[in-house]
Amino acid sequence: MALAQHLPIYKLASDLCSLAADLTKNMRREFKRTLGEKLLTECIEVTIQIFRANTAEGRDRVQHIQQILERIQVIELMLRLALDKQLIGANQYARTVEITDPLGRQATGWKKHAATSPAA
Repeated sequence: MALAQHLPIYKLASDLCSLAADLTKNMRREFKRTLGEKLLTECIEVTIQIFRANTAEGRDRVQHIQQILERIQVIELMLRLALDKQLIGANQYARTVEITDPLGRQATGWKKHAATSPAA
């Protein structure tokens, strides 16, 4: 088992956290404490779940990965709302998609592998 910090999926999640922090910092005041804070919290939770999935085995690993996938969907919904409310620009939104898309693909692949492994 590799350290979570060395996994490509962890690097993507870390990049997403950093980007979310920057996006939140520039949001209008009325959305900073609600949407911005929730967005950053969800990104941090994805990173935590990656660590937990990496240390878990069998069905526990699959459950953690499922939580990662659900949180990525929530993040994508919040980012879309932020774009619709003009809290972030189209270029900023595009940058987040460049991270969330491969993050979701890697988590899905990890889930499939974990579900079919003998320990599952």
